Amino acid sequence: MHFDILTLFPEMFSGPLTTSILGKAQESGLVSVDIWNIRDYALDKHRIVDDTPYGGGAGMVLKADVLVRAIESVRGDSKTPVIYLSPQGKVFDQQMAAEIGELPRVILLSGHYEEIDERVRSHWVDLELSIGDYVLTGGELPAMVVVDAVTRLLPGVLGDERSHLQDSFQDGLLDHPHYTRPASFRGLEVPEVLLSGHHDHIRRFRLKESLRRTMLRRPDLLEKKSLTKEERQLLKELATEYSAEGRVNTNESD
Repeated sequence: MHFDILTLFPEMFSGPLTTSILGKAQESGLVSVDIWNIRDYALDKHRIVDDTPYGGGAGMVLKADVLVRAIESVRGDSKTPVIYLSPQGKVFDQQMAAEIGELPRVILLSGHYEEIDERVRSHWVDLELSIGDYVLTGGELPAMVVVDAVTRLLPGVLGDERSHLQDSFQDGLLDHPHYTRPASFRGLEVPEVLLSGHHDHIRRFRLKESLRRTMLRRPDLLEKKSLTKEERQLLKELATEYSAEGRVNTNESD
């Protein structure tokens, strides 16, 4: 897969996109990334990319002519979709990461200053994405988040192809707790079932703990998930446990 990133601050991407899994994915040819400086598409000698908003108001607006030259130059004759990173966009999630990963190429537009000219948003942007209900100084960090989330789902990127299948949100639930050696640490023990070697018991334990964690931390996910018969049964067991305690436990260490 190929990512084209349009930004005013290309130097921000050199570290995050060249290390760890993202760096290895590029070295192996599974992913490629090109960073384009929006300022290179300004034609005046001072390379001005923004101006004051018509009608007055605070902040500066990225100019339509500069942005469109950048988009059209990078996209060429292709129909590559343009994704604009903005706090006003649809909230990015795991399902969207998987859908974007099905594409051969995307252009990520990192906004800055107050906004981009609305004409660009209306006629040259195909999808607007937000990584959360808060405002950042620009779209560079969200672009990095999208690249990271999409890349790790691509075949061959992770060492174990099963890894991402256990991720939080992959099946509509939060991930279950994980443990490793030592089995006993300062009086804290690994759950006995994980040491039993009984694969079905382990699977059921992990599913139940995944449901428990989702119920306590993100109950909204359960409202949207189509539950299996086993998941409904495990939720009943959890409800019975908490009912017997006379409370809903919001601290999993209790």
